[in-house]
Parts: sequence; C-alpha cells; structure tokens
Amino acid sequence: MTGVLSTKSINRLLDGLDPEQRAAASAPRGPVCVLAGAGTGKTRTITHRIAHLVRSGHVSAGQVLAVTFTTRAAGEMRTRLRGLGVDAAQALTFHAAARRQLRYFWPRVVGDRPWELLENKLRYVGQAANRAKLGTEVEVLRDLASEIEWAKASLISPDDYPAVTARAQRDIPAPAAQIAEVYRNYEELKNAAQVLDFDDLLLHTTAVLEEHGVVAEEFRDRYRCFVVDEYQDVTPLQQRLLDAWLGGRDDLTVVGDANQTIYSFGGASPRPLLEFTRRYPDATVVRLERDYRSTPEVVSLANRVIGAARGRPAGSRLKLIGQRPPGPEPRFAEFDDEAVEAEAVARRVRELLDGGVSASEVAVLYRVNAQSEAYESALAEAGIPYLVRGGERFFNRTEVRQAMSALRTASGDGSSDLVTTVRSVLARVGLTESPPAGGAAKERWDALLAIVELAEELAATVEDADVPRFCAELDQRAAAQHPPTVEGVTLASLHAAKGLEWDAVFLVGLAEGTMPILHAGDDEAAIEEERRLFYVGVTRAREHLWLSWALARTPGGRRNRRRSRFLYGLVPEDHPAARAARSQQKPSTPVKTRCRVCGGPLLETIDVKLGRCGRCPSAVDEALLERLKSWRGDRARELKVPAFVVFTDATLMAIAEQRPADEGALVSISGIGATKLERFGAEILGVVRASAES
Repeated sequence: MTGVLSTKSINRLLDGLDPEQRAAASAPRGPVCVLAGAGTGKTRTITHRIAHLVRSGHVSAGQVLAVTFTTRAAGEMRTRLRGLGVDAAQALTFHAAARRQLRYFWPRVVGDRPWELLENKLRYVGQAANRAKLGTEVEVLRDLASEIEWAKASLISPDDYPAVTARAQRDIPAPAAQIAEVYRNYEELKNAAQVLDFDDLLLHTTAVLEEHGVVAEEFRDRYRCFVVDEYQDVTPLQQRLLDAWLGGRDDLTVVGDANQTIYSFGGASPRPLLEFTRRYPDATVVRLERDYRSTPEVVSLANRVIGAARGRPAGSRLKLIGQRPPGPEPRFAEFDDEAVEAEAVARRVRELLDGGVSASEVAVLYRVNAQSEAYESALAEAGIPYLVRGGERFFNRTEVRQAMSALRTASGDGSSDLVTTVRSVLARVGLTESPPAGGAAKERWDALLAIVELAEELAATVEDADVPRFCAELDQRAAAQHPPTVEGVTLASLHAAKGLEWDAVFLVGLAEGTMPILHAGDDEAAIEEERRLFYVGVTRAREHLWLSWALARTPGGRRNRRRSRFLYGLVPEDHPAARAARSQQKPSTPVKTRCRVCGGPLLETIDVKLGRCGRCPSAVDEALLERLKSWRGDRARELKVPAFVVFTDATLMAIAEQRPADEGALVSISGIGATKLERFGAEILGVVRASAES
C-alpha cells in the first residue's frame, strides 16, 4: 500500500487544479456527485480524487474500483492513475469488471467450468428468429439483437416486453409479441449452449452478489471505494450492479453531465445522476463549468444550443465558461446539394492543413454512417488522408498484427536503440522510407508509421525502454482498444465522437430529417436527445467549427430541404442563409405565426405549434400536460389508433402552455382544425377546466 503523505505533500498533489476541481478532488469520502460539463477536466479531477483518497489514508489503492463505459476511457484513467502513483487502483468498464468478478466467483457459486463469452450474438438471434417465423436478414437480426440488449439493460423480461414497450410507445422493428418470442428463444438457446452474452456478465454478477451473502461479503471487503464516470449513461442493469457492489454503503463518487445523455435508445438514463442528492441527501455536489477545451466562440455556441432545450431539469443546467484565448467564429454554410457540400468541406480541410493543422486534428461528423460516402470521395479526390471511425479496429488490422508478431520475435535482438530497432523490424513488413501514393497501401503505411511514433513516445518518456517493454505497451493498448494516433482526417458519426476532441470539427448534413433524425417525429423526448447529440458534436471542437447543410440530396435534385431547427437562433442575422430563410416567409406574417412572447416570426413547425420560439421560456402547466396525455391515451385506446393521431405531443404542450378557455382560443392553436375541434374540443376544454379547478 502506498504510504500516507503529509498535509503539504497532499496539497502539492492538488496543485494545478482549479477551485472547483480541487473541491471535488479533496471532498471527504463519498457520496460525491461531480456535475462536469464538456471540456471541464473531469478525468483529471476524478483521478486526482482517487489519488487524494489513497494518499490521505482513507482507502488503499487496491480497494478502489473505478468504472466507465469504454475501454479507451478506462485505459486513459489507468494511465493517469499510474502517473499519480496509484497503480493498484482498478479502472475498468462495467463489463470488464463484472467479467473478472464472475470468473473469480464462478467455481464457488456454479461449480463447473465457466461458460464461454459470446462475442457475436447474431447466430443465436437468427436461430431464435427462425423459430418465431421472423425474417433472418442481417439488418433484421441486428434490430432484434438491439431490442434484446435494450430489454436486458432495462431489466425487462421476455414476458414483460410487450406491455413495457406499449406503455413507452417504443418504436420497435416487429410486433412486440414476436420480439418477445425471439428474446425468449434466444435466452433458451444460449443457456442450452452454456454461453453468456455481455449483458449476462452484469446480470449474473448482480445475482451472485444479491443471492450469495458470503461471496458478497468477500467482495465488499475487497472493494470499499467506487467511482463511476459518465454516470448519465448508466442503465438500470448497471445501476443494479452498482447497488450490489455498494451493499448499502455510500463511499461513491459519480461524475456526469445530463446534457450529454445520448444513449437512451440503449436503455441509458440520466435519472440516477439527477436524483443522486435525493438518494444521498448529505452528498457533496460540485459543478465543473470552466471549459478548457474550446475557444470562447465555440463555448458560446454550445451554450446557446443546449440553452434552447426544453424541460431541462435543474441538475443539467450547466453553463460552460470558456477559459481559452479567443479564436475564429464558427462558420455556417448552405449548399445546393450534398456533393457540393462535401467538396466545400474538403477545400476547407485543405486550407486548414496548409495552415499547419494536423490531419489527425480534423474531424467530419455526421448523424448517420451512410453520410460518410460523399466525404470519403471528396477527401480522396483532394488527396487528403482520412480514417473512418467505427471501421476495422487498429489492432485487428492485418499489417498491425504482423508488425506486433515481428516485434515479439525481435525482442531478443539486443539493440540499445528502441526506435531504430522498431523501424528496422517494420521495414520487413512494409514500412518504406517514403509513403506510397495513396489508397490502401498508404493506409497500411500510415498504420506502421503510427507504431514507430508510439515507440518514439515511449523512448522519450521511459528511461531504457526496450523492445520487450514496447511489446508490453502494445499489448496493453490492444487490450484497452487504445490505438495510437494515425495521421488522417477522422470521419465519424456523432455517437462515435463522444469522448473525443479535435482542433477542427465539421458538423455536416444539418438538415431537417437528418438532424434531428426523421424517426424522432414529434416525440419531444426524442427531439431533445437529438439536440443533446448536436451539442455533443459542437463541444468536440477546440478551435475551428464548421456547420453546414444541403438543400438537396443529389445534384439537380429538388431543393426542398430546410436547415435543422437547432440552427435557428445560431446562424447570424446577416448570414446569407438567414436572409434566404427570411425571404421565404410571407411579406405580412399573420399573428398566428408570430411568437406570443417576443413577437418574432416563427419559422419552425414545432414553434408554430407551440405559438412561441424555442428561445423564449415555456409556461407549461405540468399537471395539465399530464392530464392531457392521460386523456389522449384513453381516447387512443378507445379509437384503436396511435396516440399521435389524436394529438401530437407538441399540440398537447401548446394547450398546456396556453390553457385555452373557449373554442376560439382552442382553435387558434396550430394543429386544431375544425375536425379536431368538433371531435375533441369539448373534452379538451373540460380537461383544462378540471385542471384549473383542482
């Protein structure tokens, strides 16, 4: 165990932290909740907190378990903890921690050999779907697998699946009863084969700790301090496992930002983060709002994006404060079609590269992976190297595996110069003095060069580093899926960009139907998650930020697209795209399409329905809104139609905000015409009156 330091030494450990970071790092043993905005140094803060707890004697390093959601984030945390001298503290993903614990306790609890881990569940899902007489095309199986993963992460059994999805009005890929049957068949097939999927790791570990008191006691004696990163992304299953780990104790630090909740489709929920102080009334709460990543111009835009969100709970109202020197203003651009947009992006990327920005510090981010093709073509045409994130993993590439094998063979060569040895070895597998012209050969060369640069980094930081030490470093990175930086522009979806950052970020394809995505429909919760996803994209940029959209998909196509609703209020008034949008409005805008709060024109469908622009505050009567939704649900069931056919969420929100007292006021709300008035008007006004009287 690392020795306890003096007060002076402990204070030195906290040097370099800002006041809020220092308050979080030095807070007494849990419970502690750190609300950390994008770019505010949360990893630095929580690793210093762990080091402070260890150095102060509150806990030994080996009794700390820190969990996060990606192997990359866990690897970065371990690296920082090593740098702070607390190597024995464990930093793992939820699944990696559960797998390790389950493997240890399995012989005692089950008694036979451990079941194998199922790396790819599609074969079993296919068999299960075939039994349920559903299609077995790859796309269908992926959708079914996603539903099974969501159900297990949400602690929903096959029997409960139909009722839960009906209540949640969840958009599902097949009839609920059939999906439930596939889910049931899948579990039976998997158990018969004695294999576990990744969700089973969490389920079985939770069950072991909940049902076997001796095992739970041993585990809780071993681990006494818990830290959870990205707590806004926790699922009900992960929360239950965390509760089993804690066993009623409260030595817990959680870190998160509800503004970055973007995985609700997978069962993630910010509720545990937002309700942390309700569960732990004596918790220390620290807000990190100083943004060290982005320029004030990018930070200002990010604050305006998330500031327009509807229904933000108090715990999510972080406002970033830029700490960097000023930089360029974000650029907005509108194009005739996607090909022209991609060509313009490629030209601007070339300008940045010629100006000294590294290709690896540039990212093009889009909503769906299908958008990447146009940018791959445009960058290739411009001779700009690029990497598609989410493609083949670095350490799985053939040339990388060959390089690592060759380095292990050469580990006994005895050369004193690590970098020279690595270059010599990699020359045998394709590393030439000069790069190839382009294409696949250039990608392979770039991957090998990245390994050399990693050797240079190790030689510069570790004294007497040799080939065996370098091979061990590569193995650790491969296990953590922590690849070296490969020179090339990153192409990635907004979801894949979470947790990353670049000097220059291009947010492209920002048109209605893509951002927000079309299937979000009028569902306010889905729209707000899309807004948070957009916010995540904006906050990836350190200095240069480009936001663009196209009016048509293909050259010569109909220019019938509109820029994303999230851009209104962001694009400067004197921007050509803003002027064009205004020119499309009728010369005399009727009162009905003006904001009832500020009087400005309403350009978006959702704003017209609400009768106010997104920037103006909502005056919604929450109790009335709940009554209206309950009434709508009853009527939809009576009529045997989806709820939105009766009234959309936006229309109900407008009613709950404006509280109409008569038919005249009711019909003035967009979405309520003569037919709806005749059919539902009296009932709606009755609900409004009943709510006012209660």
